Amino acid sequence: MLKERLIKRILISLGAIFACFLIYLIPSDKVLDVSNIDIPKIDIKKSSIYLLDNNGMLGKTDVIVNNIDTISLANELLDILIIGGKGESSIPSGFKSLIPSDVVVNGITYLNGVLTIDFNKLFDNEYEMSIIESIVYTMTEIKDVNGIVITIDGYPLKRLPSNIVIPNYLDRNFGINKKYEFTSLDDIKPITTYYVSKFNDDTYYVPVTKYVNDNREPIKIIVEDLTSSNTYMTNLMSFINSNTKLLKTNIIDDTMELVFNSYILNDTDNILEEVINTISLSIKDNYDVSEVIFYVDNDEIYKSVLKSLE
Repeated sequence: MLKERLIKRILISLGAIFACFLIYLIPSDKVLDVSNIDIPKIDIKKSSIYLLDNNGMLGKTDVIVNNIDTISLANELLDILIIGGKGESSIPSGFKSLIPSDVVVNGITYLNGVLTIDFNKLFDNEYEMSIIESIVYTMTEIKDVNGIVITIDGYPLKRLPSNIVIPNYLDRNFGINKKYEFTSLDDIKPITTYYVSKFNDDTYYVPVTKYVNDNREPIKIIVEDLTSSNTYMTNLMSFINSNTKLLKTNIIDDTMELVFNSYILNDTDNILEEVINTISLSIKDNYDVSEVIFYVDNDEIYKSVLKSLE
């Protein structure tokens, strides 16, 4: 019996030594090589949406979506914009939808860049204007949608319950988070500027449409607003140094060139993402260009493709 146990132990030990020897002979890179394994890529689709934040303003945030064709995506986004809608679980923390839960989308059609949305009833609550702004800005984030028409049971929406008259055709010229600073009814110009806001550690952007009597180029007004120490609300921020100066602008075909002084850069001679985005998003809403190139003196420091911001 003792002899059999001894032989068994010797065989186990020899087996362990042999196994270790085999492992030593086999190169580790062969064992861990997964280069030939076909790992499927996960394609996550996102779309921008404008929802009410904790400060009572409409903010631009992203949601994960399943659809890419125009009408299906519009329906999916409207399901998020409706309170208690099927897409309610997609709403990021710190935001909420505005369209009353008893509002139903009867149907959507799309033709030549215009999305027509038919609802079953009016948006009769205190947020009626913000609801329109939310719909317009969300729908025009969809590729190839330039504007929308809202109908109620097939009839064009011309007047809100508060008796405010709205245009039949709505695009981003309708404005969002509106502020009125004009002193005369002559030459009123809307300028939309994007600011930074935060909820917990998440950064998002808030557009503000300011109505002014100002004949300057929109980009000059935008940069002046973003470099000002005074914003409309304490929660709205700009990361642009107050000493930043826009020295020159130039538009060639569909490209806008902006020349700044060195204060546009941070301490490490880079330009912050928040600076790029606030300027680029503002330009996207005020100009018909597809890219923005940032310069300091004669040196190109960044090229922003506006399509990638959608």
